[in-house]
Amino acid sequence: MEMRRAGKSGLTLSRLGLGTMTWGRDTDTHEAADQCRAYIDAGGNFLDTSPTFGDGDAERVIGGMIGTLFQRDEVVIATKAGIQLVGGERVINNSRQSLMNELDKSLTRLGTDHVDLWQIHGWDPSNPLDDTLSALDYAYSSGKARYVGLSNFSGWQSSRAITLQELHGMKAPIVTLNNEYSLLNRTVEDEILPCVDDLNVGFLAWAPIARGVLSGKYRTGIPSDSRAAAPHFVKHVEPYLNDRSARIVEAVSVAAEGLGFAPLEVAIAWVRDNPLVSSAIVGARTGAQLRGILKSEEISLPATIRSVLDEVSAVL
Repeated sequence: MEMRRAGKSGLTLSRLGLGTMTWGRDTDTHEAADQCRAYIDAGGNFLDTSPTFGDGDAERVIGGMIGTLFQRDEVVIATKAGIQLVGGERVINNSRQSLMNELDKSLTRLGTDHVDLWQIHGWDPSNPLDDTLSALDYAYSSGKARYVGLSNFSGWQSSRAITLQELHGMKAPIVTLNNEYSLLNRTVEDEILPCVDDLNVGFLAWAPIARGVLSGKYRTGIPSDSRAAAPHFVKHVEPYLNDRSARIVEAVSVAAEGLGFAPLEVAIAWVRDNPLVSSAIVGARTGAQLRGILKSEEISLPATIRSVLDEVSAVL
């Protein structure tokens, strides 16, 4: 698998990252190990997780793999902080105290003394940005985080934070932005990708197959074993079950059939091959599903197909 450098940093990632949102809940330890083994065998080196994934179970599952499935220095482990689930509700708290507490808890669950990439999970309008950034500085200077980044920030929020960190050589440089990007959601092209290009940071694209919709599985209904049928996932899928999305999915499916590929392979390749994308983060419930996704590494989209998909999915 091709390795890419995240912007001007020394962080090197495989161009496909393995997301772990389902680990510890929909994907048990055995299946997670099967996924991880297939991913590493394919040349991948980047695991993306969060304390919110399975209420911390995803981090614990990864921790159990260190030293058994892979050695710590062989894999880039990225996690996040700032969003907590309180009584089933998502609460954002980017205060220095809260972020540092979350980092220590993540390290305990992961069973390691550092993460390779620590990301602030979302913008907190009620907390001073300087206070938030001071937690990144602590994690970076203490060695608890080798690199730091931002997740789900807007363009101006990202630019502001990156610039503040660059003003002083002793502050932790922000090396990656992590946002949703797919043929069904191209909003990052308005501000985020120009920010990535201008400030030379890495970009991590999550949900490149639009939470499974671009696989084509919803073309004729909602399968009983799909995310749209799961109570805790349905709200994430529903925004893409509309007429516009259906037209794009149909175009992807037609292109895939003509090329002899699966629709999800085409959708992933479209995101992955954007020159500003450092890594596209993919996820699956089972090892078999992941092996299908990893087949996208075998393909390269013809320029004419990419151009057609650009046109079909353009936001008017």
